[in-house]
Amino acid sequence: MLRVGLTGGIGSGKSAVSARLAARGAVVIDSDVLAREVVARGTDGLAEVVAAFGSGVLTADGDLDRPALGKIVFGDEPARRRLEAIIHPRVRARAADIEAAADADAIVVHDIPLLVETGQADKFDLVLVVDVPVEVQVERLTTQRGMAAEEARQRIASQASREDRLAVADVVVDNSGSLADLDRRLDEVWATFEHRLSHGPDTKR
Repeated sequence: MLRVGLTGGIGSGKSAVSARLAARGAVVIDSDVLAREVVARGTDGLAEVVAAFGSGVLTADGDLDRPALGKIVFGDEPARRRLEAIIHPRVRARAADIEAAADADAIVVHDIPLLVETGQADKFDLVLVVDVPVEVQVERLTTQRGMAAEEARQRIASQASREDRLAVADVVVDNSGSLADLDRRLDEVWATFEHRLSHGPDTKR
């Protein structure tokens, strides 16, 4: 099995890379999806969130009210850490279960937006970083997600820096070009993964 950690800043197009790796045969484990699952209605994760932050974080239907919770933890470091202590261990346990169910020779890609921030770079055989210049991130966030430029820059600044991500990268995918460019690069990356799976560790690419 080859275990790959996939990360990239907001607006880098990491989701496009993740989807294309899945289409090539990777088992993709999306930590954002798991983070929603572990606090779904009826889970012990949601019960613990309510115990920590109060019933005001629930909708009328009993689901997690994400905007309400966001207002509580935004800018409050101790509250954010308390929330992460509830969610992150559950996400990692669920990811481990999915990985354990994969074929022994699978290429397993863990899609983790905050891989660098949560100190997980050394937990994988390879780290793949989707990289674009900050100005490209701002442009995509303003044109594709409707953010104001100032908000976009704040969101980018709240994550690990581009330099910090590149420092832990074994494989870098430049996603500032076209989707055709991205597909060509991912063909190369996939060949690298398959070679690594067949032949073991090699020089970093």
